[in-house]
Amino acid sequence: MMQASSIDNTQKLQLSPLDTPSRLLLGPGPSNAHPTVLKAMNTAPVGHLDPAFLRLMDEIQSLLRYTWQTNNPMTIAVSGTGSAAMEATIANAVEPGDVVLIGVAGYFGNRLVDMAGRYGADVRTMTKPWGQVFSLDEIKHQLNTHRPAILALVNAETSTGARQPLEGVGELCREAGCLLLVDTVTSLGGVPLFLDEWGVDLAYSCSQKGLGCPPGASPLTISPRAMSKIQQRRTKVANWYLDATLLQKYWGRERTYHHTAPINLYYALRESLRLMAEEGLENCWKRHQLNAEYLWDKLEGLGLSLHVEKDFRLPTLTTVRIPQGVDGKAISQKLLNEYNIEIGGGLGELKGQVWRVGLMGFNSQKENVDRLIEVLQKVLP
Repeated sequence: MMQASSIDNTQKLQLSPLDTPSRLLLGPGPSNAHPTVLKAMNTAPVGHLDPAFLRLMDEIQSLLRYTWQTNNPMTIAVSGTGSAAMEATIANAVEPGDVVLIGVAGYFGNRLVDMAGRYGADVRTMTKPWGQVFSLDEIKHQLNTHRPAILALVNAETSTGARQPLEGVGELCREAGCLLLVDTVTSLGGVPLFLDEWGVDLAYSCSQKGLGCPPGASPLTISPRAMSKIQQRRTKVANWYLDATLLQKYWGRERTYHHTAPINLYYALRESLRLMAEEGLENCWKRHQLNAEYLWDKLEGLGLSLHVEKDFRLPTLTTVRIPQGVDGKAISQKLLNEYNIEIGGGLGELKGQVWRVGLMGFNSQKENVDRLIEVLQKVLP
């Protein structure tokens, strides 16, 4: 009989009980989850085809439709992080050779470009400096120039803190005969969204930001108009795991096995959506806006400047210009290591130039703003 080999000290350390610090997560995500949501995750799992779990899936769908203000039958939670839901929109809607026009004004616009190219799209871009947004006239001109099958826009650019207005864009897309795909990763739950009213055909989000839930169960919605394009594809969806025609059979009436869902994450998502519905969408949006404005005033009171013009700032995420001569990374590390507060640094073109401060979901509270400002007063030169 073979004996187990001895283990080194590194492996021994890994066998110690889990011991993680308690942080206030005020970065670009994840955010802290509501205690009720964390409690739901501790519930004993059932099978992923258990009638009780199937009812919970129905509840998630209904709550997501409310949160997004849509009646799309194909509204589900992808078993994966927000990037999986992001890729699901591209994988399903894009066929090789499709012209896809993407608005790039930040890091996640560029990610859409990368994904669409991998699925064989003829990618075209319209660009803006990071932190700015596209006007309706600019969008109309680009649609007329490129005549795309899909227009993709980032409603909430997590790298810049800018909110891209969507009113009127869906109408332009219908005039141009294309689908409208929208990133709502940092807006769902914290920013007014009216997908049906605005003519949005595909949208995705995540669970760990405005919804105040741990990452891993990510909202995805597809309009009947977009599903029609998917069902008429000339080629199979290249990504089996994210194929909407297969996922539809699991989430729809057929309840055909597709994959083992992350049961406890779905418990948490259901509870986070229930809490939002209990608060009321309009109240939730208002809370995020008021707390963001309180944060902006306090930051400017410290002599700090904000990167995005006020009319287009996200209430869920604020980009703060790092003052000249200040080591932004050192300040972030000091906040984390000495005060257990996490804020984010810049991505891409804004690396080293901004801090990113998130007030999302359960964390959007005036008390959290006060705590951050109190500590910044101590650590800033």
